[in-house]
Amino acid sequence: MIEQIEVIINDEVFKYSKGITLQEIYMEHQEKHQYPIILARVNNRQKELSFPLKENSKVEFIDLTSPEGNRAHINGLTFMLICAVKKLFGNNANIIIQHSIDKGIYFQTTFRLTEEKLQKIKEEMNDIISKDLPITKLTIDRLEAKKYYNDIGENVKAEVLKYNTDNYIHLYRLGNNYNYFYNLMPPSTGKIKDFDLTYESASGFVLRFPTIYIKDKIPEYIHHPKMFDVFREFKQWGKLIGIENSVDLNRIVSTGKISDLIKIDETIQSSRLLNIAKSINDKKNEVKIVLIAGPSSSGKTTTSRKLCMYLKSFGLHPKTIGMDDYFVDKKETPLDENGNPDFECLEALDLKLFDNQMEALLRGEKVRIPTYNFVIGEKQFRQDMQLEDNDILIIEGIHALDTKILTNISKEKKYKIYICPLTELNMDNHNRIPTTDNRLLRRIVRDNRTRNYSVEDTLKQWPSVRAGEEKYIFPYQDESDATINSAAIYEIGVLKTYAEPLLYSVESDSPYYEEAKRLIRFLRLFLPIPSDSIPEDAVIREFIGGGYFPE
Repeated sequence: MIEQIEVIINDEVFKYSKGITLQEIYMEHQEKHQYPIILARVNNRQKELSFPLKENSKVEFIDLTSPEGNRAHINGLTFMLICAVKKLFGNNANIIIQHSIDKGIYFQTTFRLTEEKLQKIKEEMNDIISKDLPITKLTIDRLEAKKYYNDIGENVKAEVLKYNTDNYIHLYRLGNNYNYFYNLMPPSTGKIKDFDLTYESASGFVLRFPTIYIKDKIPEYIHHPKMFDVFREFKQWGKLIGIENSVDLNRIVSTGKISDLIKIDETIQSSRLLNIAKSINDKKNEVKIVLIAGPSSSGKTTTSRKLCMYLKSFGLHPKTIGMDDYFVDKKETPLDENGNPDFECLEALDLKLFDNQMEALLRGEKVRIPTYNFVIGEKQFRQDMQLEDNDILIIEGIHALDTKILTNISKEKKYKIYICPLTELNMDNHNRIPTTDNRLLRRIVRDNRTRNYSVEDTLKQWPSVRAGEEKYIFPYQDESDATINSAAIYEIGVLKTYAEPLLYSVESDSPYYEEAKRLIRFLRLFLPIPSDSIPEDAVIREFIGGGYFPE
């Protein structure tokens, strides 16, 4: 007699034969999902659909509308892209993942791309999808995998495996193609139907797909030339100094040359910020307000304070204002869709007071500006401010680039800066380092150090923080006059030494255990970098501590 197990799905109890796979039962529950089921959570553990159930279990099926499912969806699309390119243009043809851009991912090609070629790639991918080909997970000896990649010329991927100390690793097979991805995969190509490709240039294109923020359609592509330029600049610089991926960075660390790299990187970062200060000074007869915005953990505080120092070196006198001090009283704070106070929305600010006071300051009037008391939830007016000759306002806030603020002040009087850590490194040709993960690691470290938050506290807040950024920050990034990349090329190795021990504190029964595990797996591929050589005015000091600027 075949042994039966009980499986709880959506609070219903089902009986199945012991050893049945998730793949064999998921179709019974597909109708409750708008999109194809991609993964599952079994007893709070993320599993691919090939996973066999051998004990009584609680199962939650996952589609691309969750962060885990979305990552798997992107992995599957990337794998299909690789297979399509190699089938059409030969085994020597390849795509190299670069970075996210406007709800999509930018890829470069190792061959000359045309719109016609891109259309053929899209058609080939749709053919692969229509055949619903299996994506098979294989467990093989790590050293054998390393040899395989060296034999086919994928040397970077082979070197990545050098820093994975497990005896065995997982590879994925699609047709005759084998690849290594550090996130989970869908079970077959038929589960990843939603995508589009946008031609960008003769050397690259953008892969687009539904996101957890835009679930019901593939977002329309909007080109962001400023962001492309910043990414391109940093990619070119990394290539110039021979650091394009995690393997290159690990080589620098293992040969004892990391201190030199830190000095070079920080010198260049400071030089770029100094050039922005010079640009503002060149317009000092017109520019009276500098507006600074960026997503969470961008390093806005350190960057704005360093900018103030550089402006002083040109004879300007910066005076700083935080938009958070203009929150409406707590009892007037708008509520979000869940009935909770929404401190992220523009309406959470006393915009009329803010606009009126900024206009008055530019007229030379004395203004009593507020300081927001977060304990009692009210503004307190204790400090007078007046602009003198050579004074300039530095205003920081998540809405600083929003076109709905300071509408009565002419564009010529405002200089807008967007700050974001745009990670230029990737793991290898097909595995990127998301900017979001970089920021999350920064926040985990800083929250623990300055607020005594646990990793779980930070991870619990992160989805709402990200949702606010999608609504109130990213749509206005093109409004900037300058974009600052606040990421250091070496910083993942530094963050590893601080974040990794904290991530191990998340217990296995925590709802955030899988996310902590994912970040640990990611960090394992980087060698640790000590912070001794990092200067006190470096942006990373804002998160790890020991910085020059008071917190």
